[in-house]
Amino acid sequence: MSVSLIRRGLELLNDDIKDSSKVKKKKKKTPSSAAVMDLVSTKRQGVTKQVKRLQGRLGPGKSKATVKNKRIRSAVEDFRKNQPKSQMSANLKYFLATTCKAAASDTVKILSHNKGRQSRNHPNKPEKKTKEAQSLFTEEEFQQFQKEYFGRTVEDKK
Repeated sequence: MSVSLIRRGLELLNDDIKDSSKVKKKKKKTPSSAAVMDLVSTKRQGVTKQVKRLQGRLGPGKSKATVKNKRIRSAVEDFRKNQPKSQMSANLKYFLATTCKAAASDTVKILSHNKGRQSRNHPNKPEKKTKEAQSLFTEEEFQQFQKEYFGRTVEDKK
């Protein structure tokens, strides 16, 4: 292909693009009340309301709920705004500003009270040792009883 053919093709394409850009859509303007009166029915009741409704359909007054000078915020600003602020510095300033200190006895009392309320701080109660049943008689008295009753001391036969 020669340079002249390419140049000619680009010029034709350029003309087509310019023609399409010249033909722009005309903005529809709000119709005047005289033009709207042709569209309104002949009934006498509600004519003004119908005219306002028909006039409000087209044109710049189409959407009434616009906000003037609305500033578009970035996502970063929204994120920073919604993040909770740290209160650590304010808390530190508050606690360092107080000069009143509680007495040591009061703090010990509070700590012991709170510590004693939790079940994990209660040690298991020691189980009571069951004492062997002690007889009222001694071994010598048993042997003496055996001699008197059986006439001799009886030993276990096993």
